[in-house]
Amino acid sequence: MTTSPYPPITDEDWPSEIADMKPGFAGALNVYRTMAHHPALLRAWAPLRQHIVKESALGAVRSELVILRTAHRMGSAYEWTHHVIRARVLGISDDRIRGISGTPEGEDGLLAQAVDALIDDARLPPHLERAMSATLGKQAVFDLMATVGFYSVLGFILMTFDTPIDENVAAEIASRPI
Repeated sequence: MTTSPYPPITDEDWPSEIADMKPGFAGALNVYRTMAHHPALLRAWAPLRQHIVKESALGAVRSELVILRTAHRMGSAYEWTHHVIRARVLGISDDRIRGISGTPEGEDGLLAQAVDALIDDARLPPHLERAMSATLGKQAVFDLMATVGFYSVLGFILMTFDTPIDENVAAEIASRPI
């Protein structure tokens, strides 16, 4: 039970101005049900979410690794747990998932270094940006920065308002811990 001043909004209390969003992504997860306390923000969030989650030049696997590293660095249990499940669906092994929270090597290491630089220094140093561009391409570098920023904001919301992990995700991770 959350003690949040802004717990996830129930179906009964869903704001009428975003009624069209409830059957989609916004009604599916507690993070967006929490954001529904600010309907205009949730509506504005949707197009960026579409790009970050569905259309990123990073591709699905790299995106999940970036999200997991961001969640780990922020200490966001909600995002970490949700994205462990999503990473598994993509075929990412538990060893690789655990590795992204440590000091991975190769491309995973490059992704982790980039996330760390953005969180620690609010920028990619030139040598890391060049390595990222050469490995992933220019657009993927932009999408990596946008992904870290996007999931940092979600982490701020989740941790500030103590948003509970969705029951189905909590049950799945309990039955198959990382």
